[in-house]
Amino acid sequence: MAKHERALAVAKDGGNTRLRQIVFAFFFLISAVLLALPNLASAQQYQFGSIGVEGNQRIESAAVISYAGLKTGQTVSAGQLNAAYQRVLASGLFETVELVPSGNRLVIKVQEYPTINLINFEGNARLKDDALASLIESQSRRVLNPTVAERDAARITEAYAQSGRLAARVTPRIIRRSDNRADLIFEIFEGGIVEIERIGFVGNQEYSDRRLRRVLGTKQAGLLRALFKQDTYVDDRIEFDKQVLRDFYLSRGFVDFRVTSVNAELSRERDSYFITFNIQEGQQFEFGKITATSEVAGADPDEYLAAIKLKPGVMYSPLQVENAIARMETKALKQGLDFVRVDPRITRDDANLALDVEFAIVKGPRIFVERIDIEGNTTTIDRVIRHQFRIVEGDPFNPREIRESAERIRALEFFETAEVNAREGSSPDQVVIDVDVVEKPTGSLSFGATYGTNDGFGLVVRFNERNFLGRGQTVGFSFSTASTITDYGFNFLEPAFLGRDLAAGFALRYQEYEPNEARFSNTIGEFQPTLAFPVSEYGEMALRYTLQNSEMDINNGEALAGSIIDTEAARGDIWKSSVGYTYSFDTRNRGLDPNRGVLLEFGQDFGGLGGDYTFIKTTARAIAETRVYHEEITLRAVLEGGALYSPDKDSRADDRFITTARNIRGFEPFGIGPREYQGGGVQDDALGGNYYAVARFEAEFPLGLPDELGIRGGLFYDIGSLWGLDVSSPNVIYEDFSLRHVVGFSLFWETAIGPLRFNFSKAIQKEKFDKEQNFDFTVSAQF
Repeated sequence: MAKHERALAVAKDGGNTRLRQIVFAFFFLISAVLLALPNLASAQQYQFGSIGVEGNQRIESAAVISYAGLKTGQTVSAGQLNAAYQRVLASGLFETVELVPSGNRLVIKVQEYPTINLINFEGNARLKDDALASLIESQSRRVLNPTVAERDAARITEAYAQSGRLAARVTPRIIRRSDNRADLIFEIFEGGIVEIERIGFVGNQEYSDRRLRRVLGTKQAGLLRALFKQDTYVDDRIEFDKQVLRDFYLSRGFVDFRVTSVNAELSRERDSYFITFNIQEGQQFEFGKITATSEVAGADPDEYLAAIKLKPGVMYSPLQVENAIARMETKALKQGLDFVRVDPRITRDDANLALDVEFAIVKGPRIFVERIDIEGNTTTIDRVIRHQFRIVEGDPFNPREIRESAERIRALEFFETAEVNAREGSSPDQVVIDVDVVEKPTGSLSFGATYGTNDGFGLVVRFNERNFLGRGQTVGFSFSTASTITDYGFNFLEPAFLGRDLAAGFALRYQEYEPNEARFSNTIGEFQPTLAFPVSEYGEMALRYTLQNSEMDINNGEALAGSIIDTEAARGDIWKSSVGYTYSFDTRNRGLDPNRGVLLEFGQDFGGLGGDYTFIKTTARAIAETRVYHEEITLRAVLEGGALYSPDKDSRADDRFITTARNIRGFEPFGIGPREYQGGGVQDDALGGNYYAVARFEAEFPLGLPDELGIRGGLFYDIGSLWGLDVSSPNVIYEDFSLRHVVGFSLFWETAIGPLRFNFSKAIQKEKFDKEQNFDFTVSAQF
């Protein structure tokens, strides 16, 4: 029994051994085959005596073979054959590609993409077909490429996102036609507008949310904006707003200001955003000690310091520092000192919240401008852009001047983008200035409507081209009509006449005016060429010549014998030829959202160089405005006046001054001043006056209403008079100087159809026969 069991065990063990040997041999064989396969594949070679193409209809066979990059008689591996396949497929011309070796012949089988028969957009209403067609690469009668079509769909979707329709979806569809053609259809679901419901700020203490919202380019959706204009969420605009906020605070002395984050939360309904700017204002700094040092021979630091306008104790502003540096470097150029640089060295005085500024006058590197290269201006000619540079080839290189030139180019508003950069030229002491611009449309055609309490409803049509024929010239035409006035105008302006900082132009005007408040009407035709040029940093001088034909008529009704108006109208039409000038000094609108400024303006016209009328007409105006109480309240004061001198005492009512709501509120046009009056309704003719003087004081402030309403309030006080005539009569009243006083309240409403202003006024001192007007309303809308 034991022997039998041992025999069975030995037999079983022998069987297992043989089984293990068989399995081992099987795995060894498989491994050897797997190891040999790559060598076999890599060793496989092809050599084709001919290469043929099948399935192509439009694409030449030679072109397909060229894409493959294979030649007859050339030995190629399987890997090279696969690379050839990839090259043919990457051409984007074929839907399928197959390489079939057959002996010593290679057959390339292809199926071409169809030709685009037509391109349609379906479902679009907000963006028109023409606008969408300009965004896509695919074109009719070109080969259809699905990859390009997908890119086109993404571009269209992005265009909708930029207009606030974040839910928009675009799906490209292909409809096959005969003869290997296809229609490409973009199915569009536009979705709804995603508005900005609310913009808030966290961390602001010096300025209110309302004040900061006025700085941003992004706006909240207002009451009427929901009907006419949507304010939408755009990432790029938010990034720009962060920089605008920083510039706003820096210009007011908050040198440590920063935006820590911006949170944009989508509402539960996914139709609006709530945006919150988290900011840190820091402390407000003033200018401390202002000093200057010089490392340049011939540059006296005290003399340069006297040339700037910085004073200790004034709120710190980087813009004022930049202006001071520009004045110093300009002074160095006038003294013949080249390559002079002014470096501001700023020291913080945290204890006194002041910044001490030391202007170091140093010698910069001797680098010259080799050339100025301009690219991208397909319409605008080079000289328009070059005129914005104060330097030319061969001049010393000044980085500050290059930055300022870039700003002037952008200020033209001829280009979507304008980049100005400097790079090394042909040698280390030479630089090349590269100007890269992208053109944008500069013409506009607008239609508008106006309404005034006195003039009623009116229509306005304007055409304006700011870059006529790419020469930087402005050409404009306007037409406006209302119940009392019809006006046609044409103007032309060359801003760089003779290649200099000299603006030259002319204006043509034709006007028919029939005021409701007067018994006469007049028709005016006018031609006026002008020249304007800067005389200082803020000052400008304008010279003009005026040739005017004026015809005065009595309206329907009986003439009154001996009346002044009838006598003047009986002279018919007269010619006026005059030369004049206007000097203006304007510091308003300087820097980022300025909070103060003044305008001083003085002008005269001298008539009598030919024509039928000799006169001297003088006007003057002064405006000062500032913002107080954390810049929430705007205070404004205006003083203006005029005088007309006629040596022959032959002025007419259409030559003399009149008062309107634009210079003294609370009265109708022709409502105050000299009048020829006879009781019982016989006569009440407003005559105008040779002299006028007006002072207006106004405060504009928030009313505590929600910002999205766009409503602000105002209080005003006007005081003025209109007096003086060349010829009088016993029936003339109010010929002498007599002040009128008016107080009132205003409502300002920024709406989608234009700014509205409502004036409620009360004359607290007036004359008996003055024509009072207690309410005035104006609107001007463009569409």
